[in-house]
Amino acid sequence: MINLFRIDSIASAAPIAFALVLLVILVISFRSRAVVFCQYLKAMTGIELSPSDVRRVFKAAGRSGVREMFLDLIIRQDLKDGPIQVPGSLASPDEIDVKVRTNA
Repeated sequence: MINLFRIDSIASAAPIAFALVLLVILVISFRSRAVVFCQYLKAMTGIELSPSDVRRVFKAAGRSGVREMFLDLIIRQDLKDGPIQVPGSLASPDEIDVKVRTNA
């Protein structure tokens, strides 16, 4: 049984080294989730947020808290941009209704 855990050569140490490398990668990936979320938020919406804020909200309210914070920031950003200009339709609502009935 003692021979099972003895490291005599590089070949016997390779699985342990590989497991340690995987553990380090796993820890780094879990620690960088907030950074990646903030980068995604900045790229997709233009909203800057610090990873420490995301971590704080996640610790306080969990996944749903981060989701609520995200939606709140999106709504605030949309309100800053002002009302959305909707182009007028070329067809009247009656014409659209007739087209839908004939295609169905």
